[in-house]
Amino acid sequence: MSRRPISTSPTPGPQGDSERPPKRPRIDHLTPDSFRNGIFLAPMVRSGALPTRLMALKHGATLVWGPEMVDKAILHAEREVDPVTGVISYNGKSRAMFTTHPLEKPYLYTKSDVSGVDLNCGCPKPFSTHAGMGAALLTNPDLLCGILEALRRELPREISVSAKIRLLPTQEETKKLVERIARTGVNAITVHCRTRNMRPRERALVERLKEIVEFVQGLGLDVAIVQNGDCTGREDAKRIRTSPVSADSVMIATAAESNPSCFSATPLRDVESTLSPSYVRLCKYLDNHWASTKFCVTQFKGTRSEVSKTDAHELKSRIAKAKGYEDIEDIVGSWTGEEEFKEISQIVEAQAEQEEVAEEEDMPPPCATPPDRPNPEPPTSGAPKMGLRMPMPAILTGSNMVSPTPTPGGMR
Repeated sequence: MSRRPISTSPTPGPQGDSERPPKRPRIDHLTPDSFRNGIFLAPMVRSGALPTRLMALKHGATLVWGPEMVDKAILHAEREVDPVTGVISYNGKSRAMFTTHPLEKPYLYTKSDVSGVDLNCGCPKPFSTHAGMGAALLTNPDLLCGILEALRRELPREISVSAKIRLLPTQEETKKLVERIARTGVNAITVHCRTRNMRPRERALVERLKEIVEFVQGLGLDVAIVQNGDCTGREDAKRIRTSPVSADSVMIATAAESNPSCFSATPLRDVESTLSPSYVRLCKYLDNHWASTKFCVTQFKGTRSEVSKTDAHELKSRIAKAKGYEDIEDIVGSWTGEEEFKEISQIVEAQAEQEEVAEEEDMPPPCATPPDRPNPEPPTSGAPKMGLRMPMPAILTGSNMVSPTPTPGGMR
Protein backbone atom coordinates (compact mmCIF):
# COMPACT_ATOMS: atom_id res chain seq x y z
CA MET A 1 0.00 0.00 0.00
CA SER A 2 1.15 3.55 -0.63
CA ARG A 3 2.81 5.69 1.96
CA ARG A 4 1.22 8.85 3.28
CA PRO A 5 2.80 12.22 2.28
CA ILE A 6 5.70 13.28 4.43
CA SER A 7 4.92 16.12 6.81
CA THR A 8 6.69 19.42 6.14
CA SER A 9 6.69 20.34 9.82
CA PRO A 10 10.16 20.11 11.38
CA THR A 11 10.67 17.31 13.83
CA PRO A 12 12.04 18.28 17.24
CA GLY A 13 15.38 16.75 18.05
CA PRO A 14 18.97 17.55 18.82
CA GLN A 15 20.26 20.13 16.35
CA GLY A 16 17.35 19.53 14.02
CA ASP A 17 18.20 15.86 13.49
CA SER A 18 15.17 13.77 12.68
CA GLU A 19 14.17 11.08 15.13
CA ARG A 20 12.64 7.74 14.41
CA PRO A 21 9.01 7.73 15.57
CA PRO A 22 8.47 5.80 18.80
CA LYS A 23 7.43 2.21 18.32
CA ARG A 24 3.77 1.55 18.75
CA PRO A 25 2.81 -0.51 21.79
CA ARG A 26 1.89 -4.08 20.97
CA ILE A 27 -1.44 -5.71 21.71
CA ASP A 28 -0.83 -9.23 22.94
CA HIS A 29 -4.29 -10.66 22.41
CA LEU A 30 -7.07 -10.86 19.86
CA THR A 31 -9.42 -7.89 19.55
CA PRO A 32 -12.61 -7.40 17.51
CA ASP A 33 -10.39 -6.08 14.71
CA SER A 34 -8.62 -9.44 14.63
CA PHE A 35 -11.89 -10.89 13.35
CA ARG A 36 -12.24 -8.43 10.49
CA ASN A 37 -11.08 -8.72 6.88
CA GLY A 38 -10.15 -12.34 7.41
CA ILE A 39 -10.78 -15.82 6.09
CA PHE A 40 -11.06 -18.47 8.80
CA LEU A 41 -10.96 -22.25 9.16
CA ALA A 42 -14.21 -23.39 10.80
CA PRO A 43 -14.41 -25.78 13.76
CA MET A 44 -14.88 -29.29 12.39
CA VAL A 45 -15.19 -32.52 14.34
CA ARG A 46 -12.41 -34.95 13.27
CA SER A 47 -11.41 -32.85 10.25
CA GLY A 48 -10.15 -29.91 12.32
CA ALA A 49 -7.02 -31.76 13.42
CA LEU A 50 -3.73 -29.99 14.11
CA PRO A 51 -2.14 -30.89 10.73
CA THR A 52 -5.19 -29.51 8.89
CA ARG A 53 -5.03 -26.27 10.85
CA LEU A 54 -1.33 -25.88 10.11
CA MET A 55 -1.91 -26.54 6.41
CA ALA A 56 -4.69 -23.93 6.43
CA LEU A 57 -2.33 -21.36 7.98
CA LYS A 58 0.33 -22.23 5.42
CA HIS A 59 -2.08 -21.50 2.58
CA GLY A 60 -3.42 -18.22 3.92
CA ALA A 61 -6.02 -18.76 6.66
CA THR A 62 -6.14 -15.77 9.01
CA LEU A 63 -7.38 -17.65 12.09
CA VAL A 64 -8.12 -21.32 12.70
CA TRP A 65 -10.64 -23.01 14.98
CA GLY A 66 -10.06 -26.36 16.67
CA PRO A 67 -12.79 -29.01 16.74
CA GLU A 68 -15.67 -28.75 19.19
CA MET A 69 -14.54 -29.96 22.62
CA VAL A 70 -16.53 -30.80 25.74
CA ASP A 71 -15.37 -28.66 28.64
CA LYS A 72 -15.36 -31.47 31.20
CA ALA A 73 -13.13 -33.57 28.97
CA ILE A 74 -10.51 -30.83 28.82
CA LEU A 75 -10.74 -30.17 32.55
CA HIS A 76 -9.73 -33.75 33.34
CA ALA A 77 -7.14 -34.11 30.59
CA GLU A 78 -3.41 -34.28 31.20
CA ARG A 79 -1.34 -31.65 29.39
CA GLU A 80 1.86 -32.96 27.86
CA VAL A 81 4.49 -31.22 25.71
CA ASP A 82 6.59 -33.12 23.18
CA PRO A 83 10.17 -31.89 23.78
CA VAL A 84 11.15 -32.56 20.15
CA THR A 85 8.25 -31.22 18.07
CA GLY A 86 6.73 -28.82 20.62
CA VAL A 87 3.27 -30.38 20.12
CA ILE A 88 1.02 -29.82 23.14
CA SER A 89 -1.37 -32.69 23.83
CA TYR A 90 -4.35 -32.86 26.15
CA ASN A 91 -4.49 -36.58 26.85
CA GLY A 92 -7.52 -38.58 27.86
CA LYS A 93 -7.47 -42.15 29.08
CA SER A 94 -6.58 -43.72 25.74
CA ARG A 95 -5.22 -40.96 23.48
CA ALA A 96 -4.93 -37.23 22.97
CA MET A 97 -8.33 -35.57 22.67
CA PHE A 98 -6.85 -32.27 21.52
CA THR A 99 -3.43 -31.26 20.20
CA THR A 100 -2.04 -27.86 19.36
CA HIS A 101 1.27 -26.17 18.64
CA PRO A 102 2.66 -22.69 19.45
CA LEU A 103 2.94 -22.06 15.71
CA GLU A 104 -0.86 -21.91 15.61
CA LYS A 105 -0.80 -19.04 18.03
CA PRO A 106 1.33 -16.38 16.36
CA TYR A 107 0.48 -13.89 19.10
CA LEU A 108 1.69 -16.08 21.93
CA TYR A 109 1.94 -14.08 25.15
CA THR A 110 0.11 -15.60 28.09
CA LYS A 111 0.49 -19.04 29.64
CA SER A 112 -2.37 -20.30 27.53
CA ASP A 113 -2.11 -22.58 24.52
CA VAL A 114 -4.84 -20.78 22.57
CA SER A 115 -5.70 -17.18 21.79
CA GLY A 116 -9.44 -17.50 22.25
CA VAL A 117 -12.37 -19.63 23.37
CA ASP A 118 -15.38 -19.94 21.09
CA LEU A 119 -18.73 -21.24 22.33
CA ASN A 120 -20.06 -23.52 19.59
CA CYS A 121 -23.84 -23.08 19.48
CA GLY A 122 -24.18 -24.27 15.90
CA CYS A 123 -23.38 -27.98 15.81
CA PRO A 124 -26.61 -29.86 14.99
CA LYS A 125 -25.17 -33.36 15.46
CA PRO A 126 -26.94 -35.58 18.01
CA PHE A 127 -23.73 -36.28 19.95
CA SER A 128 -23.67 -32.57 20.77
CA THR A 129 -27.35 -31.64 21.06
CA HIS A 130 -28.48 -34.65 23.12
CA ALA A 131 -26.75 -33.20 26.18
CA GLY A 132 -27.96 -29.65 25.58
CA MET A 133 -24.78 -28.52 23.83
CA GLY A 134 -24.19 -27.20 20.31
CA ALA A 135 -27.30 -26.02 18.49
CA ALA A 136 -29.43 -27.01 21.49
CA LEU A 137 -28.17 -23.87 23.21
CA LEU A 138 -30.07 -21.78 20.65
CA THR A 139 -33.30 -22.72 22.44
CA ASN A 140 -31.87 -21.79 25.83
CA PRO A 141 -30.54 -18.23 25.41
CA ASP A 142 -30.29 -17.65 29.17
CA LEU A 143 -27.84 -20.54 29.53
CA LEU A 144 -26.02 -19.59 26.32
CA CYS A 145 -25.44 -15.99 27.41
CA GLY A 146 -24.71 -17.07 30.97
CA ILE A 147 -21.86 -19.24 29.72
CA LEU A 148 -20.43 -16.39 27.65
CA GLU A 149 -20.67 -13.96 30.55
CA ALA A 150 -18.92 -16.45 32.84
CA LEU A 151 -16.17 -17.05 30.30
CA ARG A 152 -15.56 -13.34 29.87
CA ARG A 153 -15.62 -12.78 33.62
CA GLU A 154 -13.30 -15.64 34.55
CA LEU A 155 -10.85 -15.79 31.64
CA PRO A 156 -7.92 -13.37 31.39
CA ARG A 157 -8.59 -10.41 29.14
CA GLU A 158 -5.87 -11.74 26.84
CA ILE A 159 -8.11 -14.65 25.91
CA SER A 160 -10.75 -13.72 23.33
CA VAL A 161 -14.32 -14.95 23.81
CA SER A 162 -16.62 -15.45 20.84
CA ALA A 163 -19.66 -17.49 19.81
CA LYS A 164 -20.85 -19.38 16.76
CA ILE A 165 -24.59 -19.70 16.16
CA ARG A 166 -27.10 -20.67 13.48
CA LEU A 167 -29.99 -18.67 12.13
CA LEU A 168 -33.23 -18.98 14.08
CA PRO A 169 -36.50 -19.55 12.18
CA THR A 170 -37.32 -15.84 12.00
CA GLN A 171 -35.16 -12.79 11.52
CA GLU A 172 -36.51 -11.07 14.63
CA GLU A 173 -35.67 -14.08 16.80
CA THR A 174 -32.17 -14.15 15.34
CA LYS A 175 -31.56 -10.44 15.93
CA LYS A 176 -32.83 -10.68 19.48
CA LEU A 177 -30.39 -13.52 20.24
CA VAL A 178 -27.51 -11.76 18.47
CA GLU A 179 -28.08 -8.63 20.54
CA ARG A 180 -28.03 -10.60 23.79
CA ILE A 181 -24.80 -12.34 22.76
CA ALA A 182 -23.20 -9.09 21.59
CA ARG A 183 -23.81 -7.54 25.02
CA THR A 184 -21.95 -10.32 26.88
CA GLY A 185 -18.56 -8.91 25.94
CA VAL A 186 -17.67 -11.19 23.02
CA ASN A 187 -15.30 -10.02 20.30
CA ALA A 188 -17.07 -11.77 17.45
CA ILE A 189 -20.18 -13.72 16.49
CA THR A 190 -20.04 -16.24 13.66
CA VAL A 191 -23.39 -16.85 11.99
CA HIS A 192 -23.82 -20.11 10.11
CA CYS A 193 -26.43 -19.04 7.58
CA ARG A 194 -28.57 -22.14 7.99
CA THR A 195 -31.15 -23.01 10.62
CA ARG A 196 -30.69 -25.91 13.00
CA ASN A 197 -32.79 -28.25 10.86
CA MET A 198 -31.15 -27.38 7.54
CA ARG A 199 -28.62 -29.81 6.08
CA PRO A 200 -25.37 -28.95 4.25
CA ARG A 201 -26.92 -29.83 0.87
CA GLU A 202 -29.43 -27.00 1.31
CA ARG A 203 -28.32 -23.56 0.16
CA ALA A 204 -27.13 -21.26 2.92
CA LEU A 205 -29.39 -18.24 3.50
CA VAL A 206 -26.56 -15.74 3.18
CA GLU A 207 -28.92 -12.91 2.21
CA ARG A 208 -30.33 -12.92 5.76
CA LEU A 209 -26.98 -11.85 7.17
CA LYS A 210 -27.04 -8.31 5.73
CA GLU A 211 -29.79 -7.17 8.08
CA ILE A 212 -27.98 -8.78 11.03
CA VAL A 213 -24.72 -7.00 10.20
CA GLU A 214 -26.50 -3.64 9.95
CA PHE A 215 -28.40 -4.37 13.16
CA VAL A 216 -25.21 -4.99 15.15
CA GLN A 217 -23.60 -1.87 13.68
CA GLY A 218 -26.65 0.10 14.79
CA LEU A 219 -26.18 -1.12 18.36
CA GLY A 220 -22.86 0.71 18.50
CA LEU A 221 -21.08 -2.38 19.86
CA ASP A 222 -17.57 -3.33 18.74
CA VAL A 223 -18.44 -6.89 17.74
CA ALA A 224 -17.34 -8.47 14.45
CA ILE A 225 -19.85 -10.56 12.46
CA VAL A 226 -18.39 -13.56 10.63
CA GLN A 227 -20.28 -15.34 7.84
CA ASN A 228 -20.26 -19.13 7.57
CA GLY A 229 -21.94 -21.29 4.96
CA ASP A 230 -21.22 -22.24 1.33
CA CYS A 231 -18.00 -20.24 0.93
CA THR A 232 -15.68 -22.14 -1.41
CA GLY A 233 -12.39 -20.23 -1.15
CA ARG A 234 -10.50 -16.95 -1.02
CA GLU A 235 -12.13 -15.34 -4.04
CA ASP A 236 -15.58 -16.35 -2.84
CA ALA A 237 -14.77 -14.90 0.59
CA LYS A 238 -13.86 -11.56 -1.02
CA ARG A 239 -17.20 -11.58 -2.84
CA ILE A 240 -19.11 -12.17 0.38
CA ARG A 241 -17.24 -9.46 2.29
CA THR A 242 -17.67 -6.84 -0.45
CA SER A 243 -21.22 -7.81 -1.48
CA PRO A 244 -24.29 -6.16 0.11
CA VAL A 245 -23.93 -8.72 2.93
CA SER A 246 -20.74 -6.91 4.09
CA ALA A 247 -19.71 -9.50 6.67
CA ASP A 248 -16.55 -8.61 8.58
CA SER A 249 -14.95 -11.96 7.75
CA VAL A 250 -15.79 -15.35 6.29
CA MET A 251 -15.38 -18.83 7.76
CA ILE A 252 -14.90 -21.95 5.60
CA ALA A 253 -15.74 -25.52 6.59
CA THR A 254 -16.68 -28.00 3.84
CA ALA A 255 -14.35 -26.62 1.17
CA ALA A 256 -11.44 -26.62 3.64
CA GLU A 257 -12.19 -30.19 4.65
CA SER A 258 -11.86 -31.18 0.98
CA ASN A 259 -8.80 -29.03 0.33
CA PRO A 260 -7.05 -27.06 3.14
CA SER A 261 -5.29 -25.00 0.46
CA CYS A 262 -8.62 -23.36 -0.49
CA PHE A 263 -7.50 -20.31 1.52
CA SER A 264 -4.92 -19.59 -1.17
CA ALA A 265 -5.57 -17.51 -4.28
CA THR A 266 -4.23 -20.54 -6.18
CA PRO A 267 -5.50 -23.68 -4.40
CA LEU A 268 -3.66 -26.93 -5.04
CA ARG A 269 -4.88 -29.12 -7.87
CA ASP A 270 -4.42 -32.90 -8.00
CA VAL A 271 -4.46 -33.04 -4.20
CA GLU A 272 -3.75 -36.77 -4.29
CA SER A 273 -0.19 -35.97 -5.42
CA THR A 274 0.31 -32.35 -4.30
CA LEU A 275 -1.28 -32.44 -0.84
CA SER A 276 -1.89 -35.93 0.52
CA PRO A 277 1.75 -37.17 0.67
CA SER A 278 3.07 -34.06 2.42
CA TYR A 279 0.05 -34.02 4.73
CA VAL A 280 0.71 -37.61 5.80
CA ARG A 281 4.41 -36.87 6.38
CA LEU A 282 3.47 -33.89 8.55
CA CYS A 283 0.99 -36.02 10.50
CA LYS A 284 3.59 -38.66 11.27
CA TYR A 285 6.11 -36.05 12.40
CA LEU A 286 3.53 -34.48 14.71
CA ASP A 287 2.52 -37.95 15.96
CA ASN A 288 -1.05 -37.42 14.83
CA HIS A 289 -3.18 -40.48 15.56
CA TRP A 290 -3.37 -42.69 12.46
CA ALA A 291 -7.17 -42.92 12.56
CA SER A 292 -7.38 -39.13 12.46
CA THR A 293 -4.87 -38.91 9.61
CA LYS A 294 -6.68 -41.55 7.59
CA PHE A 295 -10.04 -39.84 8.00
CA CYS A 296 -8.73 -36.43 6.97
CA VAL A 297 -6.83 -37.66 3.91
CA THR A 298 -9.79 -39.65 2.62
CA GLN A 299 -11.85 -36.44 2.67
CA PHE A 300 -9.46 -34.65 0.32
CA LYS A 301 -10.72 -33.97 -3.18
CA GLY A 302 -10.49 -31.24 -5.74
CA THR A 303 -9.81 -30.30 -9.32
CA ARG A 304 -7.71 -32.83 -11.24
CA SER A 305 -5.54 -32.09 -14.24
CA GLU A 306 -2.83 -34.75 -14.16
CA VAL A 307 -4.06 -37.40 -11.71
CA SER A 308 -6.72 -39.65 -13.21
CA LYS A 309 -9.93 -40.56 -11.41
CA THR A 310 -8.75 -44.17 -11.25
CA ASP A 311 -5.41 -43.24 -9.66
CA ALA A 312 -7.13 -40.99 -7.14
CA HIS A 313 -9.53 -43.77 -6.17
CA GLU A 314 -6.69 -46.26 -5.81
CA LEU A 315 -4.76 -43.93 -3.50
CA LYS A 316 -7.75 -43.37 -1.24
CA SER A 317 -8.43 -47.10 -1.19
CA ARG A 318 -4.85 -47.86 -0.16
CA ILE A 319 -4.98 -45.33 2.66
CA ALA A 320 -8.40 -46.52 3.84
CA LYS A 321 -7.12 -50.09 4.13
CA ALA A 322 -3.84 -49.17 5.81
CA LYS A 323 -3.43 -50.03 9.50
CA GLY A 324 -0.73 -47.48 10.14
CA TYR A 325 1.84 -45.13 8.62
CA GLU A 326 4.20 -47.97 7.76
CA ASP A 327 1.66 -49.42 5.31
CA ILE A 328 1.89 -46.45 2.94
CA GLU A 329 5.60 -45.70 2.87
CA ASP A 330 5.74 -46.25 -0.89
CA ILE A 331 3.08 -43.56 -1.35
CA VAL A 332 4.57 -40.79 0.79
CA GLY A 333 8.23 -41.49 0.05
CA SER A 334 10.83 -40.68 2.72
CA TRP A 335 9.47 -39.54 6.07
CA THR A 336 10.51 -35.90 5.89
CA GLY A 337 7.74 -34.51 8.07
CA GLU A 338 10.20 -32.26 9.86
CA GLU A 339 10.94 -30.54 6.55
CA GLU A 340 7.21 -30.04 5.95
CA PHE A 341 6.88 -28.48 9.38
CA LYS A 342 9.88 -26.18 8.86
CA GLU A 343 8.41 -25.01 5.56
CA ILE A 344 5.12 -24.14 7.25
CA SER A 345 7.01 -22.29 10.02
CA GLN A 346 8.95 -20.24 7.49
CA ILE A 347 5.82 -19.36 5.51
CA VAL A 348 3.88 -18.29 8.61
CA GLU A 349 6.84 -16.22 9.81
CA ALA A 350 7.19 -14.57 6.39
CA GLN A 351 3.48 -13.73 6.31
CA ALA A 352 3.74 -12.13 9.75
CA GLU A 353 6.74 -10.05 8.65
CA GLN A 354 4.90 -8.88 5.52
CA GLU A 355 1.95 -7.78 7.66
CA GLU A 356 4.28 -5.89 9.98
CA VAL A 357 5.98 -4.12 7.06
CA ALA A 358 2.57 -3.20 5.63
CA GLU A 359 1.55 -1.72 8.97
CA GLU A 360 4.77 0.28 9.23
CA GLU A 361 4.15 1.69 5.74
CA ASP A 362 0.61 2.56 6.70
CA MET A 363 1.73 4.42 9.83
CA PRO A 364 1.94 8.18 9.22
CA PRO A 365 5.25 9.94 9.96
CA PRO A 366 5.59 12.04 13.10
CA CYS A 367 3.99 15.45 12.84
CA ALA A 368 5.24 18.05 15.30
CA THR A 369 4.68 21.77 15.86
CA PRO A 370 7.73 23.93 15.06
CA PRO A 371 9.53 25.00 18.26
CA ASP A 372 8.93 28.71 17.61
CA ARG A 373 5.16 28.29 17.63
CA PRO A 374 3.00 28.54 20.77
CA ASN A 375 2.23 25.37 22.71
CA PRO A 376 4.70 23.10 20.93
CA GLU A 377 4.11 19.38 21.07
CA PRO A 378 6.40 17.40 23.37
CA PRO A 379 9.41 15.81 21.65
CA THR A 380 8.03 12.35 22.30
CA SER A 381 4.85 12.99 20.36
CA GLY A 382 4.46 10.57 17.49
CA ALA A 383 1.98 9.11 15.06
CA PRO A 384 -1.42 7.93 16.22
CA LYS A 385 -1.80 4.24 16.95
CA MET A 386 -2.89 2.25 13.93
CA GLY A 387 -3.26 -1.51 13.43
CA LEU A 388 -1.20 -3.20 16.12
CA ARG A 389 1.00 -6.28 15.97
CA MET A 390 1.72 -8.87 18.57
CA PRO A 391 4.91 -10.82 19.32
CA MET A 392 5.87 -13.85 17.28
CA PRO A 393 5.75 -17.24 19.03
CA ALA A 394 8.74 -18.79 20.69
CA ILE A 395 8.78 -21.62 18.15
CA LEU A 396 9.80 -19.07 15.50
CA THR A 397 11.94 -16.67 17.51
CA GLY A 398 13.73 -19.28 19.62
CA SER A 399 12.98 -17.25 22.74
CA ASN A 400 11.10 -18.72 25.68
CA MET A 401 10.58 -15.44 27.53
CA VAL A 402 6.85 -15.33 26.85
CA SER A 403 6.09 -18.99 26.29
CA PRO A 404 5.87 -21.85 28.79
CA THR A 405 6.41 -24.33 25.99
CA PRO A 406 9.94 -25.68 25.42
CA THR A 407 11.34 -24.63 22.07
CA PRO A 408 12.17 -27.77 20.06
CA GLY A 409 15.80 -28.26 19.24
CA GLY A 410 16.88 -27.30 15.81
CA MET A 411 14.09 -24.76 15.35
CA ARG A 412 16.06 -21.79 16.63
